[in-house]
Amino acid sequence: MSWIPAFELGIWNAWIFMIWQIIIPILLVFIVKEKTILKKLSTSVPVKFEKTSNILSMVILIVAFIYSIFLPLQLNTLWLYLGVLIFLFGLIIDVMALYTFREAKPDGPFTTGPYRYSRHPVYFGFFLMYISISLMTLSWIFLVITIIFGIHFLIVAPAEERYCLQTYGKEYKEYMERTPRYIGLSKSKK
Repeated sequence: MSWIPAFELGIWNAWIFMIWQIIIPILLVFIVKEKTILKKLSTSVPVKFEKTSNILSMVILIVAFIYSIFLPLQLNTLWLYLGVLIFLFGLIIDVMALYTFREAKPDGPFTTGPYRYSRHPVYFGFFLMYISISLMTLSWIFLVITIIFGIHFLIVAPAEERYCLQTYGKEYKEYMERTPRYIGLSKSKK
């Protein structure tokens, strides 16, 4: 990891892995059977600084994508191979979540597929993908972007849970009691 960021245009750059940030939402439109699920996914959850948070995350996503075009991968290194494994794990979690949306009932919370192991598998999957890109490129700037996204997820996730508690009541409360917020972390206190 160098203090001077790498900045070169090339085919073997991080954009190859960032392209999934665009593909996954597009796939969502085609995979989900019930269109009310799409509406449910796009429902704005009230967060204290929601508008600022959403704008900030979108700006960071755009900056990360543009930077990835000029960010070379560390080819033929252990970092690249480790990063690819972590990326694939995150991608699998997100794709499984897409299929959960496909089969979800429109009037209840998501509780099947990867949602059995985490209340926020999509955030977890995206975070893993960003960490993997930081490893594959050995970029401290991309690591800072990853940390900012992680903080954003930590702010938005509890707000989404409060919204789901208001919307789904006892069903979501029971779900929270048996499912950790993120994979590998302890469950909520009763």
